[in-house]
Amino acid sequence: MPSDARILIVDDHEDTLYALESALAPLGYLLGRATSGDEALKQVLRGQVGLLLLDVRMPGVSGVDVVRYMRRLEQTQHIPVILLTGFGPDHELTSAAFALGVADLVMKPVDPWALRTKVRYLFDTHQRHLALEHEVRELRALIKDHTETEETPPHRTPPHPNTRVPLPRAQGAHTGELEQDRT
Repeated sequence: MPSDARILIVDDHEDTLYALESALAPLGYLLGRATSGDEALKQVLRGQVGLLLLDVRMPGVSGVDVVRYMRRLEQTQHIPVILLTGFGPDHELTSAAFALGVADLVMKPVDPWALRTKVRYLFDTHQRHLALEHEVRELRALIKDHTETEETPPHRTPPHPNTRVPLPRAQGAHTGELEQDRT
């Protein structure tokens, strides 16, 4: 992922967006914001999102619905997601979230120190993973190019007519006979 990858913060409440941006600002990452699930999906599909902080309950498309959709698409299925909820522990939500591969489910109000630690770890790990995938693709391409050039027989120049080429030894032939044939 390019260095312009950002963390997308999604919540339908402006004050929550501001609080989350303030909590994450010390990390120095690029931050983006969205106020709905639809808007979040559009930004994620445009690319350059390296982590998603996503409110669970929003009008229209919920946070869980956004994650369901993301996990069906190859380009977005590995983006780490932290779901945020202000409604307390919910066993069904927890089960659904972790079944979808959500990295964490965090209760509001959010502890800024804990959130920064989780975000830093998830974002940096995802970026390293993408860099390694890119490097593997480059190495595979190099190997493919190298093996294709080895499989292509090298161009051989025919020998000059005056060049003496040693004759193979015939089975059962005497050395003396071969010497006579060569001279």
